[in-house]
Amino acid sequence: MRISSAASARSEKIAGGGNHDRPHDDYPDMNRRTLLSAATVVPLAAAVPTTASAAAAAPNASWSAENPLRVQVLVFDGAEELDYTGPYEIFSVAGRMSSGAVTVSLVTGDQPGEVTAFHGTKIIVAESLRPAEADLLVVPGGGYGQKNGPGIWGEIAKGTIPAALRAAPRPGLTVSALCTGTILLAEAGLLTGRPCTTHHLTRADVVERGGVLKDARVVDDGDVVTATAVTSGIDLALHLVRRELGADLAVRVENLIDYERRGTVWQR
Repeated sequence: MRISSAASARSEKIAGGGNHDRPHDDYPDMNRRTLLSAATVVPLAAAVPTTASAAAAAPNASWSAENPLRVQVLVFDGAEELDYTGPYEIFSVAGRMSSGAVTVSLVTGDQPGEVTAFHGTKIIVAESLRPAEADLLVVPGGGYGQKNGPGIWGEIAKGTIPAALRAAPRPGLTVSALCTGTILLAEAGLLTGRPCTTHHLTRADVVERGGVLKDARVVDDGDVVTATAVTSGIDLALHLVRRELGADLAVRVENLIDYERRGTVWQR
């Protein structure tokens, strides 16, 4: 894969350094030093987790270099750049920090080739979408305001991506989406009757297609995980790193990219 923007170079650079050992907290609105200095304060929810929350937080111990978490990040003409580069960066760094326990690739719903993203970034995508060979799919949004142009509406009219997503679900596969990419999931029927979230301007589109909206930045309903808009893709990816590979790795990635996750993840 060749990316004509600076994203790949940045990924190479960012993986080389940073503070990986700073403890993590679950309170993004509080100053970390203030919280850490109050060593005797232990949140009740953290001290006494429910069975459901404990199970949701437990990482999958089977992921390794020999059996990596296989992530496919979908791109298409009109896809919002940060929608796919944010998650791609997070999973790429997680793969480096875990000695290969995560692999990530950009894929297209069409034949491999050049894709032009929403703001004009041109990338060469070497692989096609292969849900049967993935453990996690990430679906970005883009082009919501262009009913007749490239973006989600063009992909819905074409039908290839919705059909592939509709056929994708199977045991062991998690399908995630962010921003207006959630409309693609809803169009494929994957959000019917399911808790989900989306961009604040597209809630009606998702509800019309059967989604049950939750007022949260990230909604984790097990094998379907959704996030709100653009930058929330970073929060989505960090949450999934934590869920699948554990809090220690998620904290190291978060500290390296100098980003603190926002909001509460809604989970059953």
